[in-house]
Amino acid sequence: MLLDVGFFAIAAPAVVFAGMSKGGFGSGAAFASGAILATVIDPGLAIGIMLPLLMLMDISSLKPYWRKWLPKESWLMIVGGLPGIALGAWLYKGTDADVFRLLIGIIALLFVAWQALQHLKIVMPLKSSLPDWMCVVAGAVAGFTSFISHAGGPPAAIYLLSKKPTKTEYQASTVLIFWMINLVKAVPYSFLGLFTLETLKVDLLLSPFAFLGVWLGVKAHHLISDRFFFGLTYALLVVTGVRLIWIAMA
Repeated sequence: MLLDVGFFAIAAPAVVFAGMSKGGFGSGAAFASGAILATVIDPGLAIGIMLPLLMLMDISSLKPYWRKWLPKESWLMIVGGLPGIALGAWLYKGTDADVFRLLIGIIALLFVAWQALQHLKIVMPLKSSLPDWMCVVAGAVAGFTSFISHAGGPPAAIYLLSKKPTKTEYQASTVLIFWMINLVKAVPYSFLGLFTLETLKVDLLLSPFAFLGVWLGVKAHHLISDRFFFGLTYALLVVTGVRLIWIAMA
């Protein structure tokens, strides 16, 4: 399945999309790609395939945003992410694949619901910045959701956006945070057997699409509106989330 044409027809556009999110739109939508892959293969394989690609995207994104991040907030969130990653690794060891499909599907739909509530002004954006201890808490949640579905963007965004960063400061902060979190995640992923010779072959074949996505994202950062990009993301996540929940429950 992993090396057939049908899989790559789904995986290649998904990886380009993740790269665009990583390179230009705050990383928040990158987890949509892993969720999409989890609809056609085991979710453990999906997140195992995506992590090396996300790490390539992180490296590609570092140079254009180097030292443009919020330093204190970024490092506090990285430290907070460590116990979240540990919790995700502990949960993964004894959990059925359908539980992970269900969790990924629920996270996808909650992400869309949260954005819709903000758009409808039912949930108002924070008017004051959150304290430092909340940064550590947000990091822990981001570490956990990042481990199980590469979905650390939303909890990180809630805290970072309370600091009223510029668009570039926000983008640069997410690049640094998830570069470090993904490096740490690679250790338990290895011990849990999420990397195999077959998944690494797939990563090698998909790596050009990862670099292409980041390049497009950096270019699109100043050319395409966030509204258009995330509108497409929300539509993909609704379809993907419903399908994952349906597969898990069936």
